[in-house]
Amino acid sequence: MRAIPPVLLSALLLAPLGARASEGIYRYEEKDGTIIYTNVPPPGSKKASKLKGTFSKTPQPSTRVRGRAKTPEELEDFIQAAGTRYRIPTSLVRAVMHVESNFNPHAVSPKGASGLMQLMPQTAAEMYVKDIFDVRENIEGGTRYLRVLANLFDGDMVKMVAAYNAGPDAVRKYGGKVPPYAETQAYVRKVLQLYYHYKERERLARNEPRGTDSDGDDARDGAGAEGSR
Repeated sequence: MRAIPPVLLSALLLAPLGARASEGIYRYEEKDGTIIYTNVPPPGSKKASKLKGTFSKTPQPSTRVRGRAKTPEELEDFIQAAGTRYRIPTSLVRAVMHVESNFNPHAVSPKGASGLMQLMPQTAAEMYVKDIFDVRENIEGGTRYLRVLANLFDGDMVKMVAAYNAGPDAVRKYGGKVPPYAETQAYVRKVLQLYYHYKERERLARNEPRGTDSDGDDARDGAGAEGSR
């Protein structure tokens, strides 16, 4: 991946999440264009806006997941556009988003991953995301990153999903298998479970016979699936 200038980096400056995170997140822009998010009010000389809504922790790895009958309508156009642009199944985008943030655009992890697709600031910068909490940009960045992983792992969805959680180096370290980390193993199972749920939901919406795949993508959903369960 090619890095981009720091001016496009959305910086995230958060104390450990907890009571303070619920007080709100402030956004301001430095002179060089860097966007700063912080849960500590900036100095009075800086013009900052307090973002609407509350920021909360991301779902715990142990949290059980259940497919939704309907995902938030305001996200659908962005999901469709990103999936088409990067040739990633929209059902996979939904599944990753569900597990990462439970469709909460204000989710923040203790490590600083943020937004719907839980992008780390460095990954967001590499994926050309200027504003990590902008819904459209976050979805675009996360889907673009899935495209990068699809290219790295020849479209093998299991490896892509494992790498989204643990990083591509970890997948390579274990010979292309899901790394033996409890969190990653659970993450892959959840994402695949939800992927098939959302894929079936899309099939029913299109009134297509079972087995028809018109996603227009080149990610292989069956590759390596048995080994991850």
